[in-house]
Amino acid sequence: MALSRFWSYILVCSIVYVFFMLATGRLYTIGTMVNGKQNDALVVSEISAQQLQQNDTTLYARIVANKNSGYTESDSIYQLLDNGIVQICYGKQPADGIFPTCKNTIMDIWLPLIGYLTFFCGLLNLLNDSNAISKLAHLLAPFFVKIFPELPKGHSAYGFMTMNFAANFLGLDNAATPFGLKAMESMQEVNQNKDKASNSQIMFLCLHAAGLTLIPTSIIGYRAAQNATNPADIMLPCIITSFVGTLAALIFVSVKQRINLLNWVVLGFVTVVSAIISFLLFYVNKLNGIEKFHFTGNLSNGVLLFIILIIVAYCIFNEKIFKQNDTNIFDSFVHGAKDGFTTGVRVLPYMIAMLVALSIFRNSSLMTIVMGGITGLLQVFNVDPQIINAIPVAVMRPFSAGGSRGFMLDAMKTYGPDSLAGQLSCLFQGAAETTFYVLALYFGSVNVKETRYTLSIMLLVDLVCVITAIFVCKLYF
Repeated sequence: MALSRFWSYILVCSIVYVFFMLATGRLYTIGTMVNGKQNDALVVSEISAQQLQQNDTTLYARIVANKNSGYTESDSIYQLLDNGIVQICYGKQPADGIFPTCKNTIMDIWLPLIGYLTFFCGLLNLLNDSNAISKLAHLLAPFFVKIFPELPKGHSAYGFMTMNFAANFLGLDNAATPFGLKAMESMQEVNQNKDKASNSQIMFLCLHAAGLTLIPTSIIGYRAAQNATNPADIMLPCIITSFVGTLAALIFVSVKQRINLLNWVVLGFVTVVSAIISFLLFYVNKLNGIEKFHFTGNLSNGVLLFIILIIVAYCIFNEKIFKQNDTNIFDSFVHGAKDGFTTGVRVLPYMIAMLVALSIFRNSSLMTIVMGGITGLLQVFNVDPQIINAIPVAVMRPFSAGGSRGFMLDAMKTYGPDSLAGQLSCLFQGAAETTFYVLALYFGSVNVKETRYTLSIMLLVDLVCVITAIFVCKLYF
């Protein structure tokens, strides 16, 4: 219900505000909201070339001389069109319009997702048909049964969730999504009310969204591209922030669901994970900048290849199981891959609905107003200006990964990748998830309509990550 209201309200409020701006003369055209593309110049007025020539001969001559590229003066761009109209542009469009968003969602997000789902769901089916998932679930049952008490002991969802958490841990987002969707589908099978999110689904999604990450590969790459002194220096703050966020998600959901975490199994598991993180951090921090980048890249991708190797090798070793079921390894993979494609088709409407709504929200300038209000409030409390400069990334991150990425790159370009604003913006980007998109994608994949308190806890965890990131950056850098 919360997600439905959010989607409905931002659509209505954004469109009403756009018409208000148009009616009061503060907005020249609404065509860009429908057909415009991100970073296109925004048209603020138009004038006939003949009239401009009569009023300002010098300006007209400069515009004509730069007809192909446009003439820029005082941050305004003058473009002479073939129909004799001079467009005056100022600023850039925040996001793609409705039609480009629909197109790009399919071409840039959905089609690649279909590919990832097809391949990794094929691998997961191999694990399932070879009985490896049940063995993995049985191995992890002592821990999972403590935080997922509604799931039967040894349920297949345990194995899928493990793969999802491992992929997130290594920064393999593309691999994590198929595993996570299969986990949601598996838990939906034992969900008593199919339209309502179960406690187990809520716990899993909040932990997934917290995104415990060891290797923020993409963030390191962006920092390297911006000529940061040490691109990999963001690793330790990112790990600490995402680890605190994951613990916060676990505690918040456990309190809501009245799950007792004070037992040796949960405490021991958290201790082991902390020890692994500490060991890897100790080793990585002994490396120089180039060595860090090389090691982290090989570790994340190497583990992925190792997982594929182990799955296929295990299936070959247990090929008799496939023969008993009148199939073979390749046919089993293809059967699972078909399920991945079906899942991809099912989630498309949810992706388009959410991304189009967020596109309208950003292009209506309401997002800018919200950010301005938060910035003004922080200034009242004398918050460090460097922190305020990074806040747009934190505000945008739950709504749009692409939008927050743009703010992050802009912060690094404007203030420097090694400034507090640049480092903090990277941390906001790397230690959080696109909350509303994830909520729509995962619950949409199993047709859950009532998400209960999932959204509120996920946003609360986002806030914890923001506060943690600020403290960590202040202490570390």
